[in-house]
Amino acid sequence: MVKPKKYLGQHFLKDKNIAEKIVNALDENNCEIVLEIGPGTGILTQFLLKKNFELYVIEIDNESVSYLKENFKELAERIFAESFLDFNFVERFNKNVSVIGNFPYNISSQILFKVLEYRILIPEVVGMFQKEVAERIVSAPGSKVYGVLSVLIQAYYDVEYLFTVNETVFYPPPKVKSAVIKLKRKEIEPECNESFFRTVVKTAFNQRRKTLRNSLKSLIDTSISSESIFNLRPEQLTVNDFIGLTGMLKNNKI
Repeated sequence: MVKPKKYLGQHFLKDKNIAEKIVNALDENNCEIVLEIGPGTGILTQFLLKKNFELYVIEIDNESVSYLKENFKELAERIFAESFLDFNFVERFNKNVSVIGNFPYNISSQILFKVLEYRILIPEVVGMFQKEVAERIVSAPGSKVYGVLSVLIQAYYDVEYLFTVNETVFYPPPKVKSAVIKLKRKEIEPECNESFFRTVVKTAFNQRRKTLRNSLKSLIDTSISSESIFNLRPEQLTVNDFIGLTGMLKNNKI
């Protein structure tokens, strides 16, 4: 049996009903290829293999890789034994790849930023997160947890909170509740410079208690400094507001 490793943030899901529910959240009709992150002992994998798509898994734990090869022989040639954070989608795939997994909580935000990097190939994500992180991802303007992750993810994906998962269904049980969320890539991308958009969002939330006039001081040209939007705090802006703000600031920097 594979032993969960603390340094990898492993908490193995043991409830098959929840595992099947997570897998069924994928839009099977739009999946050509699915990549499962961190399959561990394969509780999601067993249900994914029953579906009508080509399944690959990526697993950094050598003990889990050996277990998967032994117990899921049909998957043996489709296991990437490496870190997802180092994975290059463009080198490995030339089709859309839906992503699913019980994500290690210690790198879950990094996983999402990786998804954003390769979003042209990733139309859908279904994942288990720490509940606190899941709530942050789907939060709306005005929420105390609305922030950088909320805005950057929601700019490119429609997000949906599916259900909460209790600690008792994991081995070992984590000290926090978990939640499953779904991301579906938007058909139309925001019309703004992506790199500058990130800069604006991160700079604004770096001093979230201040008005944008103060937090974005280094990016605001004097010709637009009197605009009313700069009287607001970052959590008051919608995703579209941030996109518009990025265009305004970019145009006045040229």
